[in-house]
Amino acid sequence: MSSTATSANAPDPLRPGMAWLAHAVLWLGIAVTAFPLYIAFVASTLTAPDVAQAPMPILPGPHGLDTYRTILLQGLQGTYLSPPVWQMMWNSLLMALIITAGKVVLSLLSAYAIVFFQFPGRMVAFWLIFLTLMLPVEVRIMPTYEVVSDLGLINTMTGLTLPLIASATGTLLFRQFFLTIPDELVEAARIDGAGPLRFFKDVVLPLSATNIAALSVILFIYGWNQYLWPLLITTDNRLDTIVVGITKMIGTGDATTDWPQVMGTTLLAVLPPALVVVLMRRWFVKGLVDSEK
Repeated sequence: MSSTATSANAPDPLRPGMAWLAHAVLWLGIAVTAFPLYIAFVASTLTAPDVAQAPMPILPGPHGLDTYRTILLQGLQGTYLSPPVWQMMWNSLLMALIITAGKVVLSLLSAYAIVFFQFPGRMVAFWLIFLTLMLPVEVRIMPTYEVVSDLGLINTMTGLTLPLIASATGTLLFRQFFLTIPDELVEAARIDGAGPLRFFKDVVLPLSATNIAALSVILFIYGWNQYLWPLLITTDNRLDTIVVGITKMIGTGDATTDWPQVMGTTLLAVLPPALVVVLMRRWFVKGLVDSEK
């Protein structure tokens, strides 16, 4: 009996080795992910001839401040007269925030209606929303462009954001969460005299806080990384987003590319999504793995 208890309490000899292996794999993954970012940073501190030589130096150069000052305040001058990077980042930030807020609000309201209201065609409406997940953006981008063009929304922030705020994924996620709200809570609110709007504001929204936070992180990155739609809907460089701007900075054909400025712009474009993930990481993880869901 005592020998069994002793063996049960004995440390697992394989556990330290497995912990070391797990940490080694983790650091390897970090190195593989961070090394391209380091190379981009080094390239942004060099001159164009230095970047073009083989092999490129792997230590930072002395021109970093000049490069970032130029792209932030002046923009790229040449074949593509880009606006300053701060303006393109502002366009991307505004677009991402509007898309995120619009998707969350529409998803909350549509899921709330589907779960808590009884009306003819309720499930038909849900499955029609769900079926839109099978239609990629490329399939519906031409009719969407035609509608936006007919409404005169080309080269406007409304045209950039309005067609992208509908979210079948968000509706599905919120619907699945709303189905876990106990019926007793709904009945208690009804007995207390709470109407649909009060129940939504006082009960559903507080319970959905972690879901909203987790979905907002995903949707913000989705909005920030949009490329195809902004490329089609804008012809005015002043409305270029940072992702479109980076692509236009890269020369084609005989055009030269100022790689230090491109690399510096790329690093600046990575910062806002990374900052959102870092600041919202606890809410993001909690919203995805909360045991109460």
